[in-house]
Amino acid sequence: MKVMILAAGRGERMRPLTDFKPKPLIQVEGKAIIEYTIEKLVFSGFNELVINHAYLGAQIEEYLGDGKRYGAYIQYSPEGELGLETAGGIINALPLLGKEPFIVVNGDIATDFPFEELNKQPQRLAHLVMVENPEHHTLGDFGLSDTGQVVTHADNFYTFSGIGVYDPLLFKGIAPGSHKLGALLRQTISEGQVTGQKYAGFWMDIGTPERLDELTTFYSKSLK
Repeated sequence: MKVMILAAGRGERMRPLTDFKPKPLIQVEGKAIIEYTIEKLVFSGFNELVINHAYLGAQIEEYLGDGKRYGAYIQYSPEGELGLETAGGIINALPLLGKEPFIVVNGDIATDFPFEELNKQPQRLAHLVMVENPEHHTLGDFGLSDTGQVVTHADNFYTFSGIGVYDPLLFKGIAPGSHKLGALLRQTISEGQVTGQKYAGFWMDIGTPERLDELTTFYSKSLK
């Protein structure tokens, strides 16, 4: 199964750190954020990676190269300086991802999620990994039924982790260009075609300098 890492975001909330460097290359304990994700994926048995990029994207290609030093094979899906939003970026990368279901991971998260579990999940058009709502996103995104269906109406909502498995058919018929993923997921959820699971382990969205500091503190303790 191939994996796409989303690395095309502008990182506005991380400025000035992202004025001259794309967010996935920000260093934490001597290593770029995206490197932790790559190493975790390879450890879990996934070494065919596709990385999209936009703003300062050439830096990402130069830094990561072909992936050999991580035990991976990396291909790149450039989107120009402005990017194509999440769904548009995935559609743009479909020729590299192939016709089988693939994993997509946000390039600005930190987690110890066992990616190998995603090989065992029953597939509809999408499968989402959900987490408890962090302080900066208390309302959550979606609910989970007792049967593992992702729903838009529930007593308890969880936050979408930025980790999912998608069937290429999810994007069938959508013209190339800029498209958001949220609206597409909500439509597909309403059709009963999205499953999910809740993950209770370590997960963090590294969206602000404050959360970057939290991650630095976490890794400085846990990696020693």
